[in-house]
Amino acid sequence: MRKTKKDTEETIHKLEEVARHHFTTFGFADSSLEEIAKDAEVTRGAVYHHFGSKKGLFRAVLSLVQSEVAQRLEEEASLSDDLWEQLCLGCRAFVTVAIEPQNRRIMLIDGPAVLGWEEWRLLDEQQSMKLLLEQLEMMQQQGYLKGVRLDAATHLLSGAMNEAALWLAQISDTAEAAEAMEDCLQTLRKLLDGLR
Repeated sequence: MRKTKKDTEETIHKLEEVARHHFTTFGFADSSLEEIAKDAEVTRGAVYHHFGSKKGLFRAVLSLVQSEVAQRLEEEASLSDDLWEQLCLGCRAFVTVAIEPQNRRIMLIDGPAVLGWEEWRLLDEQQSMKLLLEQLEMMQQQGYLKGVRLDAATHLLSGAMNEAALWLAQISDTAEAAEAMEDCLQTLRKLLDGLR
């Protein structure tokens, strides 16, 4: 029987959903395509057909995670009508959302290791960095950030937030992680205020 476009989309969605669970729970290295295919109720050949390889499936899952993170950033930023507060809320959201268990391992730990920094950064540029640059452009048009090169500010802020999230993701002690998070968010606010 021939599959419809809807059947194909459902298969891809199911594979991404199951793979995300495996990659989150076991990590990339300890996730097997056989188990992912079995749990998704498809053949291993279906995984290769749609994604080409385990790495291709991981790339699709990482892209999905980054897209969800970007959506959350937009939602958080939209809680204010003030452009400056939108920037602060979006930046704060990035750090907190990136280290959530369902995002941390895929986005911060395995992402750069599996795909390499260059490809990982490219995916980041297409999602979170794009939103950050758009916000900074709106702010500059409204008279904020005079004399600031937006590409430089985007890379500096993105780098600071990515590094903070990577650092926070490595802290296993809950109390220490909570304290580090609060310190990080206060410092991020001071950094942003310095741009103002």
